[in-house]
Amino acid sequence: VHSGDATLVLPAQKLYCETVRRVKRVTFKIAQRLNISGPFNIQFMSKDNRIQVIECNLRASRSFPFVSKTLKADFIEIATRIMVGEQVKPAPINLLDIDYVGIKAPMFSFTRLIGADPVLGVEMASTGEVATFGDTRHEAIITSMLSAGFRIPEKSVFLCIGPLSAKLSFVESAKLMVAKGLILYASPGTHAFFTEAGVATTLLHKPSSSEQPNFVDYIIDKIDLVINIRDTMADSGSISDGYSIRRSTVDRSVGLLTDLKLAKLIITAFTSDEFVNDGKVKVRAWDELGN
Repeated sequence: VHSGDATLVLPAQKLYCETVRRVKRVTFKIAQRLNISGPFNIQFMSKDNRIQVIECNLRASRSFPFVSKTLKADFIEIATRIMVGEQVKPAPINLLDIDYVGIKAPMFSFTRLIGADPVLGVEMASTGEVATFGDTRHEAIITSMLSAGFRIPEKSVFLCIGPLSAKLSFVESAKLMVAKGLILYASPGTHAFFTEAGVATTLLHKPSSSEQPNFVDYIIDKIDLVINIRDTMADSGSISDGYSIRRSTVDRSVGLLTDLKLAKLIITAFTSDEFVNDGKVKVRAWDELGN
């Protein structure tokens, strides 16, 4: 997925301390080697404390103002002073001392792109973004998604999850939604898996099938949210059904989630005890955070 379409969480919630130390060390060496004095953007991949640099761009990214706002450090002023030759002190930042979470979420315009497949890939598809803050990542993700036009499901959710690993990973999230009182509809393969796993779902056949009940009828007014996780190894029929499911979802202005980690985070957020008070969220001024 293109980094511009990613949902950004700051401070990072699941990075190892050693990973953070290595990122800092490598970033410093690259900046020193290239003699960088202004804003720059580096993207890393990490796994088990092993990091790799994807790219380094000598420019400010769209994340730059979000990071500056979240950390309450005016990086543009600091960078400008450095570029004109002034001596400046580094901004005092300790991520462990930040007692709130900021999330930047992308916004998409798939409803205006007739026929386009509303799925993310290596080319950036987002046309805007929003940023919100909360005491926890759950509060922050809910406020950011609501700001981006997402609606919390009130009655039912349709699940079409391809890879077996994704199905296994999603079992607890499905149970949370059932416990919340939501009706779960599912495609044939997903329905069979969750039935065996002890999660109650109602079977809906895929668009290419003539059997009933069928997704194409229920998406009209019976489904609040569609979670569709693609299987890149699927046959052509499943791929066509996946496109039809996603396209009809956005055409009906129904919520669509196609990323497993994001779907699990959002579900944990809106089913948690934090999301109470009739679904209302706290509204605070930015300068109230951290005080």
